[in-house]
Amino acid sequence: MLHKDDVKSSIGWIALVFLSPFLGTILYIFLGINRVKRKGTRLRKKGIVYKKYLTENVPKNLSEKYRQFITFGYNVYPQNFIFGNSIEPLQNGIEAYPEMIKTIQTAKKEILISSYIFDCDSETDKFLEAFKTAIKNGATVKVLIDGIGTLKLFRRSIEKKLALIKGLEYSIFLPPYIPVTIPFVNLRNHRKIMIIDGETAFFGGMNLSKKNVLIDDHKNGILDITFKIKGHVINQMSYVFEDDWEFATGKKFQSLSKDLSDTEAGTIPARIIPDGPDNKSGTIERIAHGAINVATEKILIVTPYFLPENNILAALEMATMRGVDVDIIIPDKSDYSFMDWAVEPNFMRLVKSGVKIYRTPPPLDHSKIFVVDSEWVFIGSANWDVRSFKLNFESNIEIFSKNLAKELIAIAELKKRKAKFTTVHECKALPLLKRIRNNMYRLLTPYG
Repeated sequence: MLHKDDVKSSIGWIALVFLSPFLGTILYIFLGINRVKRKGTRLRKKGIVYKKYLTENVPKNLSEKYRQFITFGYNVYPQNFIFGNSIEPLQNGIEAYPEMIKTIQTAKKEILISSYIFDCDSETDKFLEAFKTAIKNGATVKVLIDGIGTLKLFRRSIEKKLALIKGLEYSIFLPPYIPVTIPFVNLRNHRKIMIIDGETAFFGGMNLSKKNVLIDDHKNGILDITFKIKGHVINQMSYVFEDDWEFATGKKFQSLSKDLSDTEAGTIPARIIPDGPDNKSGTIERIAHGAINVATEKILIVTPYFLPENNILAALEMATMRGVDVDIIIPDKSDYSFMDWAVEPNFMRLVKSGVKIYRTPPPLDHSKIFVVDSEWVFIGSANWDVRSFKLNFESNIEIFSKNLAKELIAIAELKKRKAKFTTVHECKALPLLKRIRNNMYRLLTPYG
């Protein structure tokens, strides 16, 4: 009870311990307590230093609602918007990987990569060759891989290949070693960050795997989106990687490309929003919740997993009551059947309130997009579920850009054309046994 702020989570753990004292106690010791205590990140420190410039670092043509929202967002996470950025969406590995590899090959100083999944396959072999080229050009390479995200078999294989590249450093984030790191097994680094020479970054939700180029393979393929970013906001991104690297390795991070040039790459204002179990406030969830509450026209959500808590569901319902058009695009079938079962009980209440839910056919769509009123954009690694909002280390970027919003809305419209629209009749027609099963799985969340 001393470690849980969520009442439902506390009750769930108490009930488990009461019903099964031995098993419940063991599970709570290993999974129930958040032992990750990291000192305030440099991002927060910089946010405090820059506080007096808050009113200067906002777009001048924003409506009053956004000015208030920026103040709210700053109080949630004290990090300024930085101007002078360009942000380009890249769909699937077919578009993204060649751009990544080409940029890596031209690196002269430093390559920083954090990936939840780094598979060992023919596609990632191309990245390894690009690393070798960059190292010959004088660049250093640091690779951080999550200890659970990449399957153990693949991780061992990719570790062997990385270890053979002279001049490359790699680390595994909280590998599941018994008994040392088992208490942290529920806390994963889900971030996907790639920074080259401090000048170009690739940021979003796309992992490094051959599956991302198999877009026509309904069984094994994955659809996804990442973003090529240039500009000063990359500096904020590098601090996130720096904190993760020091946490994973226990070594002081020395960057070779800390300061960006004064050349502006574009006009987009943006700021990085990191989050994780070392941050009790639930930064990304709060920003998302706040954005829903200020929406006046349209909300677009694209996510592979949609299982938020009641506060988000209620906010979406209230948005439709205000006349806001709310579209949610999710896969018809994700890669976890129990997630599909758990999400369905939420469909009825949302659809009845006017929320439009579209379910896309295979292959799995892993894209993450959040757009409000065709102007505010929130993209990154976080899904709309409790694991992303409470347990994982995640990183999103908050953006004001009508042009980028327009591009993402167009991408979403193409997804909607292939998707199945969810109706109230369909929700009511679900057989009783399936409804019981679905609600049972829904009761298992929130977890943590």
